[in-house]
Amino acid sequence: MKKLLIDLDLYTEYKDKDLGCSYFYHSDNKGVRSLLELATYAIVCRKCELEACVTSCPNEALEKRDDKILERYNMRCTSCKSCSHACPFGVIYTEMMTYLMPRCDLCLDKLMDGEEPACIKGSAEGVLMYGDFKEDEAKKIYAVSDNILVKAERWERNGVKSK
Repeated sequence: MKKLLIDLDLYTEYKDKDLGCSYFYHSDNKGVRSLLELATYAIVCRKCELEACVTSCPNEALEKRDDKILERYNMRCTSCKSCSHACPFGVIYTEMMTYLMPRCDLCLDKLMDGEEPACIKGSAEGVLMYGDFKEDEAKKIYAVSDNILVKAERWERNGVKSK
């Protein structure tokens, strides 16, 4: 099964440019930003015990799931950016905290045989790729969901890999 691969390191080089999601309901590239938010929370987030980002939210829009990955509830978030300012490691990027950000559906129900998601066609070279990718720690590729893989340097507490 084909999956979407996001290269977070390359994204940092192109983050000021539009990644090109041309799906009508994901205007202003916000659908892709939801993927970047998920990837960042899963791979880069330090998964603090004190959760300053979660407790700073006045609307309880941010929560740490059982697997310790942050989840932001769009309908509660007012984009006040309190969580971003409270994060001691700067992991919650303010450009991802847009108000009412649509969630990317990977165009899964819209793709015909051989088609790629709309974001692939307009993305900067290598930032978003679609193909038969697999999780591979040696190549720093990690699964964050059934259909999304992220290539990035994973932060590990005390140098010990977390599960």
